[in-house]
Amino acid sequence: MKQYVVYTCFVLALFWACRKSGGDARPATPTPYQVELPANFPAPVYDFAQNPTTVEGVALGRRLFYDPRLSRDSSISCGFCHQQFAAFAHFDHSLSHGIDNRNGIRSVPSLFNLIWQKDFMWDGGVNHLDVQPLTPITDESEMGEDLQRLIDRLNADKKYRSLFDGAFGPGEINSQKLFRALSQFMVTMNSFNSKYDSVFNKKAQFTADEAGGYAIFQAKCAACHKEPLFTDGSFRNNGLPWNEFLNDAGRMRITNSSDDLLKFRVPSLRNIIKSPPYMHDGRFYDIFKVFEHYSKGIEQTPTIDPIVKNGIPLSTEEQRQLYLFLTTLTDHTFINNKALSEILIDN
Repeated sequence: MKQYVVYTCFVLALFWACRKSGGDARPATPTPYQVELPANFPAPVYDFAQNPTTVEGVALGRRLFYDPRLSRDSSISCGFCHQQFAAFAHFDHSLSHGIDNRNGIRSVPSLFNLIWQKDFMWDGGVNHLDVQPLTPITDESEMGEDLQRLIDRLNADKKYRSLFDGAFGPGEINSQKLFRALSQFMVTMNSFNSKYDSVFNKKAQFTADEAGGYAIFQAKCAACHKEPLFTDGSFRNNGLPWNEFLNDAGRMRITNSSDDLLKFRVPSLRNIIKSPPYMHDGRFYDIFKVFEHYSKGIEQTPTIDPIVKNGIPLSTEEQRQLYLFLTTLTDHTFINNKALSEILIDN
């Protein structure tokens, strides 16, 4: 295992030295937070130098993540939709569920291994983790809050003023500090301790059926779900029938290119058994329905991905073994990590 260590003392010390404090003593320097990553993973794409992680920043981000007061009516937190036991997806609803009992048009994506993502959302509409929270916070179908009103509320809260000062130095709370605090927590959501990883590190062995499923995966799934992240980060049309109710054009909504019609992000298969519903619109709750779709449910459209155009035939036995392999991608350490769990927010 290698360590990706971010040291922030020097940077923040210089920053605070340049700030006027009216003669008051400078606050203690935040404690650097160390992120440990496996040696077989690629280098993160997230730029830690622009947002150095600290113990104080991560703790603040965790508090914000689980605080429903980030929503307009104080009913919806980030953690309400991103449930840890479901690998920070939303098990209870096929579509995102927000304030005033509103529904979005897409399922809630899992949150983990975000430091390897270049863009976010099902359509890649956000290209940086530090600004990603803006969308759910302000979306009328999700948290529905006005950003300036939220910033004013945080500045009026003595507890939050103290926590932000401890994480970023004295001064007004602003949107940059808010988003960077949330990012500091989210960059700790890393999943790489599944049985698959133990097998890769020669600390465990697959059963015969799991090994059979792995061979099927490598032959029929790995082209899009590349190891070790189990996604290639691309956007593809995987042959789902058009959903007339949602009328969702996919990545075409971002690029305005007809070449991107019905293309959506290839999700990671890590923790997949724990994070139904599946697909961008949550149409499948059963992983075997996903297998059935690829076996004989592909709909031909002009942008269909060549890899799935002719279907991916899977016999009943292959489906069984593939399912058993996918269970080895469940990271119980991750979904039970107390450092990521929900906390009671005191007013």
